[in-house]
Amino acid sequence: MTSPSLKSSDQLTIGQVTARSGIAVSALHFYEREGLIFSVRSAGNQRRYARDVLRRLAFIRASQRAGIPLADIREALDKLPLGRTPKENDWARVAARWLDVLGQQIDYLQRVREDLWTCIGCGCLSFDRCALLNPDDEMAAEGAGPRRLLPGTPRPTPVDVSRASAP
Repeated sequence: MTSPSLKSSDQLTIGQVTARSGIAVSALHFYEREGLIFSVRSAGNQRRYARDVLRRLAFIRASQRAGIPLADIREALDKLPLGRTPKENDWARVAARWLDVLGQQIDYLQRVREDLWTCIGCGCLSFDRCALLNPDDEMAAEGAGPRRLLPGTPRPTPVDVSRASAP
């Protein structure tokens, strides 16, 4: 059975949004509570969504998969117009912001990859006891958290994992 064609002015039910986006109803409710998406109520008090909610949801999911926190996603979505469907240039402005964020995340993940390779190669699997990378747990004095993974923290020469051979 095929569904009738929707006009751009048609509003979507929550079931239609779920079917089209693949996102659970509970997640839609959560995103709405968090101010990431919006709905209006029908005369029967049922949620209705503008069609552009599908683009917002795709943006939310792609951003989450890239590791961007919901607060940052909300801030970016707040820059989109509410009185009209966002156009390509609106989305381009929002997406351009992620270039720096994604670059920082790529740098972080490369640090993690290099450090994990080094640590696994050692075999001790413990940064607090590692005599090579953190003798006498010296990094504890620098503060909590993964100190060597934070930007600006001195690190040993990374292993070139592209040339290393896995066992």
